[in-house]
Amino acid sequence: MLDVTRGNCLSDLDLQGQVTVLTWAAMEGRKESTRLFVSIPVKPIKVTTPIAPPSREAAAVSSPQLVQSLGLFSSTAIVVGSMIGSGVFIVDADIARTTNSPALLLGAWIVTGIMTMICALSYGELAAMMPKAGGQYVYLRESLGPLCGFLYGWTLFLVIQTGTIAAVAVGFGKFLGVFFPSISSTHWLWHIAHVPAVQVGPMVLGNMEIGVSTANLVGIIVVALLAFLNVFGMKIGSLIQNVFTSAKGLSLAALVILGFTVGRNPTAWSANFGPGLHELWRNAGWDALHPVQVGVGGPTVWVNLLVILAVVQVGSLFSADAWNNITFTAGEVRNPKRNIPLSLVLGTGFVLTVYFLVSVAYMLVLPMHGDPHGTTVLARGVQYAAEDRVGTATLEQIFGGIGASLMAGAILISTFGCANGLSMSGARVYYAMSRDGLFFKSVGKLHPKYKTPVAGLIVQAAWTAVLCISGSYGQLLDYIVFAVLLFYILTLLGLFVLRVKQPNAVRPYKALGYPVLPAVYIAMAGWICVVLLRYKPQYTWPGLIIVLLGIPVYLFWSWRSKKVSSSGVIQSAN
Repeated sequence: MLDVTRGNCLSDLDLQGQVTVLTWAAMEGRKESTRLFVSIPVKPIKVTTPIAPPSREAAAVSSPQLVQSLGLFSSTAIVVGSMIGSGVFIVDADIARTTNSPALLLGAWIVTGIMTMICALSYGELAAMMPKAGGQYVYLRESLGPLCGFLYGWTLFLVIQTGTIAAVAVGFGKFLGVFFPSISSTHWLWHIAHVPAVQVGPMVLGNMEIGVSTANLVGIIVVALLAFLNVFGMKIGSLIQNVFTSAKGLSLAALVILGFTVGRNPTAWSANFGPGLHELWRNAGWDALHPVQVGVGGPTVWVNLLVILAVVQVGSLFSADAWNNITFTAGEVRNPKRNIPLSLVLGTGFVLTVYFLVSVAYMLVLPMHGDPHGTTVLARGVQYAAEDRVGTATLEQIFGGIGASLMAGAILISTFGCANGLSMSGARVYYAMSRDGLFFKSVGKLHPKYKTPVAGLIVQAAWTAVLCISGSYGQLLDYIVFAVLLFYILTLLGLFVLRVKQPNAVRPYKALGYPVLPAVYIAMAGWICVVLLRYKPQYTWPGLIIVLLGIPVYLFWSWRSKKVSSSGVIQSAN
């Protein structure tokens, strides 16, 4: 109440719709006061109040929450399991053919290791600063704006995550065919059409078989099964991840030990290393030139050491990718400000070390140089291993015919665990996008009991199945390598932006070597992008087109989200 003893008055609106005026008049020379009550009728009115769109924080409070159930081991298992698919068993053949040098084959993995570790260390700061579901999508949104974040999420859903899951799942089906010959990519249950190859400039589009074969049917079943299992909570998904990641880690460790011990071959040592390691450095000098075909069907040009190492990163970098998937699940990690940066360092460090040692093991068992028409595993070498399956060739050289079955079993374990990690993590990005009004509304809802993004898992699995049937996933992944690298560059640029925009933000962990190491990564990745634009345009322009197609989609979702928000009103009456 106001002090009205000096002639002031106070007015209140009571619940009956009347205004009461209270006046106190102090009578000079008297101890008592007089009250004057005046009632003024007021007509009740209706009030229409526009509702501001609820903030992400307010929306989160009123809906089921993600459960923080992942510890350090499970978080590291997601990093390791998502990185290790089938690439490490295959990609060395192409790197060996392109570099034609044992030292550069190993050098390609060293470059990949340096770049990946720098990027992971830098992501640790962002993850500890913003431990939210969506990971890299959130970092790009907060640093460079919602459009940049959306374009990443769009590309992730359209190709990066779903295409990788499709490739890994169908790969599971193909290697299952080693034990069950009826499972094959050529055994069609429903062959819809063949899309002929069409050359467009330096690119070749098409050349796909559309339909359901026994191999991609197995892949679709795996995708559906993992989506179903991950509905029942992060604990189920992480249990699967822990078991299969442990198994694949032991398998790779066994491969390394076998290559360094019983599999070590004097012929391979002489060819790849030689006396005084003379053969190791063959074709690896600064003055050595290497042939590279520009585009598809283009001219062959000769390039130097720095260019050839950039060209082969298409294989090695992509084989070591997907380590960032743990950031997608940040909302479900216990003590995320500690466990996510630590899991990134431990997981990437383990995988990159093992990848390097596996490549050394290959060259201890098989000569790098080989004959494409060779009749034995040793004669074909690393360069011309059958269907590029260097891992299989290595075990065949050690164990004979049973080696193919052993490697097939190891790859089945590896691919199943990889597909689970990717499936589990990807749905969290679409969940975060939906909460921002940039994806289907249902995808932003959690299961009331299991607290999982069920709709996100279903939508992801459905699109992955379409890619499996279309046969386009392999080609799409080739096209998107450049875009993946570009988003990593943008995210590290975002690290610099946030240091300026939010200098006082709490950073439980700060990027090691900032600003030098992030700048080194940006320079190295930028060089690779320039080289790919010049010499491998088939890996660049299609990826950029896919990314840019997301701009009108973003504009549509933004318009739709604003329209829904502006239409919300409250009608109330007294």
